[in-house]
Amino acid sequence: MGKVIASITTSVDGYVTGPDDGPELGLGKGGERLHYWVMGGPWTYDGGHEFAMHGPDKEFFDEVVATVGSGLVGRGMYDASGAWGGTNPFPGPLFVLTHRVEDQPAADAGFTFVSDLDDALAQARAAAGSGDVSVGGGADVIRQVLAAGQVDELVISTAPVILGAGKRLFDGFDRDVDLEVVKVYSSPYATHVRYTVAR
Repeated sequence: MGKVIASITTSVDGYVTGPDDGPELGLGKGGERLHYWVMGGPWTYDGGHEFAMHGPDKEFFDEVVATVGSGLVGRGMYDASGAWGGTNPFPGPLFVLTHRVEDQPAADAGFTFVSDLDDALAQARAAAGSGDVSVGGGADVIRQVLAAGQVDELVISTAPVILGAGKRLFDGFDRDVDLEVVKVYSSPYATHVRYTVAR
């Protein structure tokens, strides 16, 4: 069985989105700066953009996804991304934690809606086989999985921006968790840190 790897990008002040995130502004106002590392440089919601990672950002991303067999995200992330245009863009099946399972898309889209966290993790683990399960957010899902003691590796990419408002990664999290730094990657757009979670 593989690991459960939770990964997300934050600002220096701990926000994973700017204010007013949603389908029109997936990362909120100003939040696109969090993902300059993903796009290979500055981008805006108004213009077309490509995934153009390079250098340490690409090395980091390639190493993390190389072992992924399935993924788990929350409904907020699914909706804010516009359901990724209706097709799962990630390696392996993607499980969406949601209370609204009745609007499950067609099976060939690559998404499975699940209403219970334990069930979603069990299905994601089964689908991943010997691969890893990637928990990709949003922040609430990562907090839930971490609080349940199910995260083996926490990966935080910190963008060199201060957003001042939005959604915080650890807002309301009241657990004591010890982490050990495994590897650090750094680029002009982010510092990526892979941590193992102490048991």
